[in-house]
Parts: sequence; C-alpha cells; structure tokens
Amino acid sequence: MKYTTTLITTLAIAASGAMAQDLERSAPAQDHPIFLVGATVHTVSGETIENGLVSFTDGIIGIVGKADEILPRISLGPDTEIIDLSGKHLYPGLIDSVTVLGLEEVSSVRATLDQNETGDMTPEVRAYVAVNPDSTVIPTARANGILTFGVFPTGGTIPGRASILKADGWTTEDLAIERDAGVIINWPRMRFEGENARRQRERRDERITALTQVFADAKSYVEKHSVRDLRLEAIATVLPGAENQNQVFINADDYDQITAGVNWATDNGLRPVIVGGRDAHLCTDLLASTNTPVIIGGTYNFPKRNDGAYDEAYTLPAKLEAAGVQWSLTMSGRFAHERNLPEAMGISVAHGLDHDAALRGITLKAAQILGIDGTLGSIEPGKHATLIVSDGDILDVTSIVEHAWIQGRTVELTNKQTELRDKYREKYRQLDMIEGDD
Repeated sequence: MKYTTTLITTLAIAASGAMAQDLERSAPAQDHPIFLVGATVHTVSGETIENGLVSFTDGIIGIVGKADEILPRISLGPDTEIIDLSGKHLYPGLIDSVTVLGLEEVSSVRATLDQNETGDMTPEVRAYVAVNPDSTVIPTARANGILTFGVFPTGGTIPGRASILKADGWTTEDLAIERDAGVIINWPRMRFEGENARRQRERRDERITALTQVFADAKSYVEKHSVRDLRLEAIATVLPGAENQNQVFINADDYDQITAGVNWATDNGLRPVIVGGRDAHLCTDLLASTNTPVIIGGTYNFPKRNDGAYDEAYTLPAKLEAAGVQWSLTMSGRFAHERNLPEAMGISVAHGLDHDAALRGITLKAAQILGIDGTLGSIEPGKHATLIVSDGDILDVTSIVEHAWIQGRTVELTNKQTELRDKYREKYRQLDMIEGDD
C-alpha cells in the first residue's frame, strides 16, 4: 500500500511537470536589418512620434524618427525587412519589476515551487539559477507585452538576491540580463497589539539586531578575511564602497516598516528600494529626501482599513508622482497575473495619474530602479530592440499585442491560453455554434 501511494504521488508530480512545460521554441538571433514603419512610436524618454520609423540591426536600435523624413534620405540593402505598422502603436517592452516567474509553476504542487530557500538569511542565493525556462507562465506574460521581469526569492529575513530576466531563452543563462540586481530584505512588522505583543516586539528586535550584525560582519569580512564566506560576499555587494554598489530591496508595506527600513538602510550607507509600499504616500518626504524609489505592489488591492477610500490603491501612483518620489508598478502580489500589468496601470490613469507618467512606470522608471536603463525601458538609438506593437493604447484592457521583439529576436506570442482558446473555438465551429473567427 505504501508503494502504491508513493507511485501515485510520483506520477502526479511528473504529470504536473509535463503539463507545466512550455513547448514554444526560443527565437533565433536577428540576422537581417528590420525597419518598423508607420506606427505611433512611444519613445517614453522623448516625444511621441506619429508615422514613426524605428530600425534595428543585431538586436540594437539604430534609427528613430519620422518615416516621411528619413526614408527618402537613406538607401536600404536587399536583405532589409520593412514592416508596415500603420495605425499601430510601438512601445518599449514592458517591465514587471518583482515576480516569481519561473520559480513557481503550480501552487498546489510543492515540487514546482522554488522561490523559498531553507534558512532565515540566505543572501548567497541568486534567483535566476532556479528559474524554469520552460515555464508556461512566462509566455502568458510575454503575450501581453511583459518582455523583461525581475525575479525575487521569498521567505526569511534575507531570502536572497534578485535577478533580471528577459522573457525568452533556452536556458537560465540565456534568460539572465542581470544575475545579481541586489539583496532582498523582508522587513519585520513594527507594531503589535494583543496579549502576545510583548513577545512579538522582542522577536522583531531580535531580527533587526541579527540583520544589523550580519551587515557588520560583511563589512569586517571585506576589510580582512582568510576564509571565504559566500554569504558575506553576497552582502558585500550592497555595502558602501563596493564596486557598482547594488541596491537593497526592502519588502515593507506599513508606514512604520517603511520608515524604519529606510532609516536603517541610509544609516548604514545602503541604497534602499521599497517593495510593496502600501503606505508610501504617508512618508513621501522621507522617500524623496533619501532618493528612495518605491516599487508599488499592484493596484488590484483592497484598502488598508475597512473605512478606507475604495480607490486607495488606485491613486497611490499619482500621489507618489506628485510628491516627486521615483516609483514603478509591479503585480508582485498576484502570481500568474503579471500579464495584467498594463491594465493595472490603466486603472491609475483613470484615477488621476498622467498617462505618460503611467507608461514610464512600467518601462523607463522600472528600468532605472532595477539599474538596466542603459539598455532597456525606452526607444532610443543604442538600446536593445526589445519592443512591442499593439493595436491601441497599451494601457487599455481591450488592446492586443500583435508583435514583439526581444533584443531584435522575433518572439512568438502564443501560449497555453491561446492554444486552449483556439482549440475550443474550433470545437464550437464544428458544432456550428459559431462562424468564422467569432
């Protein structure tokens, strides 16, 4: 009986893994120049260009301008591909800053969950190593324009280091844009009530003391060490004086958490980024004065209190924008909903956020916060040709992404959901319940 139970469990896990495998092939490298002509080009970093032209070769953007001004003045080689995008909109690929894409596949199957390492402090962990390139969830995000994403491990006080990935590749090494983007800290709750409040405060203080100590140990390690310590080496990458000092991403939602985390980080010479930031609008002076960015944890959230305004989450981006706080938006709290990032941002536009600011919040601002704005986040000569084409405003829920390129590679926009859609459309056609492409 024990053997039978074990066999059934093994088969179930194997079956879930097979169902969770993406069968799409990764795109080959760009092998000829491509000119995108006629679209409304949303450069993000500059002006929006009507009847625009964007060219790219070897995965790098070359010419950006107005098609009717540029085309008459240049000669094109015989291998140049011209794609007419008249009536369409061209954007830089969207960026979801904080996800567990590739680390989680089927929430109910433990064997497919790789986001949580054993131990309370594991800064040596780098997220990209555990990512599954064949995840079926990554293509669903890609199909709605999410071409770049941050991967953050979870659990413990220091769950590991973030990695930045692109949404197409054969292996984890192919996917990785930035393997080590910074150390992640889960800041403890600061305020407690009830009969266990005293003990909880003691545990909070113990965690903060341990956190401070490991950073002090890392500083001493850098100054003098004889035995290699991978954990302390990882923390050393975010310390002041480190070459290309990385950031610390502090998961914090409550006002007390945010202020305590920012003050602790700045006192230690660190470069903090707040992730979540539900109460960030209550401490904008601190965030702005310390140049601390906020990665907002989505707009599909309930108000903090039962008597809070219904649009509390919807208006947070506009409040931070007005206060001069650098911010971006993520769908971090809703796994497998990363594809809804542009629509979640559109809700904030409907509640007062400037449209251009909204677009920057999931492109250029996100790239700046993650430290990848030198190559991504806007349409500029010299940057990666990571681009999407939609049939309307990308922040409009009815718009459809029709084309995508990642570093000049033409990527497929099919996924498990589109395959199921096509399967059942065909079923109902055969049953004479629908006609044509309905």
